[in-house]
Amino acid sequence: MFQPKKKRPRIRKTMSGLIALTLLSSLVLPNIVEARPTEPSQVKFADVSVQAGQSVHVPVTLKQPDYSAITAYSMQIDYDSSALEIVRITPKYVGNNFPTIVENNEVNFHYKIDNEAGWVRIIWADFTAGHYPIPVEQQLFDIEVKAKSNTSPGTKKLTVNREDPERWNFTNLDYENYTELSGGTITITAANSGGGNSTPNPGSSSGGSVSPTSPVVTPVPSTPAATKGVDIYVNGQKQEQSATATTATVNNLVTTTVHVDNDKVINQIGSGLRTLLLPITGTGKDAVVGELNGKLVKTMEGSNAEVVIQTDSGTYTLPANQIQIDQVLNQFGSTVPLEDITIQIAIAPSAASKQSAIQAAADKMQNTTVVAAPVDFEVKAIWNGQQVNVDRFNSYVERSITLPEGVDGSKITTGVVLQPDGSLLHVPTKVIKGNVQDSAIINSLTNSTYTLIYHPTTFSDISSHWSRDDVQDLASRLIVQGTGENVFAPDRSITRAEFTAVLLRGLGLHAPRSTEAASFTDVKTGSWYEDEVQTAVSYGLISGYADDSFRPNSEISRAEALTIVSRAMKLVGLAQADASETTSLLSTYSDSAKVQAWAAEPVASAIKQELVQGADGKLMSEADISRAQSAAIVKRLLAKAGLI
Repeated sequence: MFQPKKKRPRIRKTMSGLIALTLLSSLVLPNIVEARPTEPSQVKFADVSVQAGQSVHVPVTLKQPDYSAITAYSMQIDYDSSALEIVRITPKYVGNNFPTIVENNEVNFHYKIDNEAGWVRIIWADFTAGHYPIPVEQQLFDIEVKAKSNTSPGTKKLTVNREDPERWNFTNLDYENYTELSGGTITITAANSGGGNSTPNPGSSSGGSVSPTSPVVTPVPSTPAATKGVDIYVNGQKQEQSATATTATVNNLVTTTVHVDNDKVINQIGSGLRTLLLPITGTGKDAVVGELNGKLVKTMEGSNAEVVIQTDSGTYTLPANQIQIDQVLNQFGSTVPLEDITIQIAIAPSAASKQSAIQAAADKMQNTTVVAAPVDFEVKAIWNGQQVNVDRFNSYVERSITLPEGVDGSKITTGVVLQPDGSLLHVPTKVIKGNVQDSAIINSLTNSTYTLIYHPTTFSDISSHWSRDDVQDLASRLIVQGTGENVFAPDRSITRAEFTAVLLRGLGLHAPRSTEAASFTDVKTGSWYEDEVQTAVSYGLISGYADDSFRPNSEISRAEALTIVSRAMKLVGLAQADASETTSLLSTYSDSAKVQAWAAEPVASAIKQELVQGADGKLMSEADISRAQSAAIVKRLLAKAGLI
């Protein structure tokens, strides 16, 4: 077989030079056809939506056979310059040890935009003679496209003339290669389209909360509403014609609302209701709202039942007791009939402004790709022109996001929630493989805007460390961070404030559940850990010392850390050790006598749930816990609770 030489022809690294390189590379690195059958490589432009006057990001990905090795490509993407303009191209793969690229840099990735003529040319080549070809599945680059403000609603297409080798050329190192293209549809909506979420209310110290009442603003549909009967399922049994579905377009958002026949369902199920399923398929990425009244919710609450909204874009599984209908009723007035209160449970695509905010946040993070379009999950109660948002819950509530077809679930590291300050933070997420499409299950104590990201992370000092897999997993989920440039320092001890922050990030607790302030003499206003301490106190995870101090910068012992973890076990529904179990579990360790009385039950509970094993038959409860041990314990906690 031909082996490429180290010495390469010298080609000037300009745009024309790179074009020449991609064409010449088939001579320098010839394709060699073997007996193995070839498969086409797949280049995909994402299909996106954007408001007139706004911009949107279009990821361009490559998926190739596992024996492929693409070493150069060039493409010219054409578009309607009367409706669209290209803002920038952001490379996502340039090769090993190459710097970030901008237009006209003298490096191995170039692009040139001509918004007047309506084209952009992208060129990439591996200058190492095939040492760093493109991985089997990789995002190549991101296109930021703006829809001009005067553009009429409709669809536009990003196109490539693949018959012209100067406009479409992929060079493969070893095998014959041909590359297919898909996607690139840009749906343009009117400038006033969109919507938003209200900011969650901090709520009361009881855990779950509803927001104060606010006036309901009812948008006028821009298209006539179409109504049809639909089937729902009670405890898995089809209930024919027990609901109707109304579809209308409001603010350019197509919304299907399912109105449950509340009395009919109550009469059919008596007191044996466990699950009420509203499957609404065929709506694509449109908004779906399940609508039932307070009387049905109260009946379901008494049966510990749950309502499930199932759509093409995701599923929302909500226990009826988390709607907290009694709190809702108190907001409206205790004399309001429950059957007059409408409960709406919604799954909707996020507004373009949120999509842009999420992409902007991801762009600021290293090695981060937004994998799925963001989705809003909402619950609200409506009565007599007033609205109450059900924002927070007493226990974790499950929702799922369906991955775009063709997206591998292994290319997701976590789900994230969009914060009011525009940052992205981890929420407990696990990926479920499907027959056609994978899905990501997100568990959270709040309602908000969620999306999925790929953020693979490692550190140079954990490659041979026992904690490597745990640390890499948690770092990829935005739970743990390094201590310096590509360094994690796994064996360094961790402070009380640092451990608290890691645990909170793992649990997806990013704001206090109550407004009651924690008062510690040594937690300074404006310190990096002030909010973390406040949040941990509000969830009952931490307490201070007798002198009203928290000692945030003191190193935390294993016993102290496990005491905090045992409190988190209650939050995630893991059983703790009782008195008899405590004695039995501790007795198997030679240093159990050193476990102080206040830590005995928490340490035993951690042993019961296999969060700790000890070393050499010892618990070492008084020793400082390390950063690596903290990561391992938090990961085991989340995995044991089924949250990741």
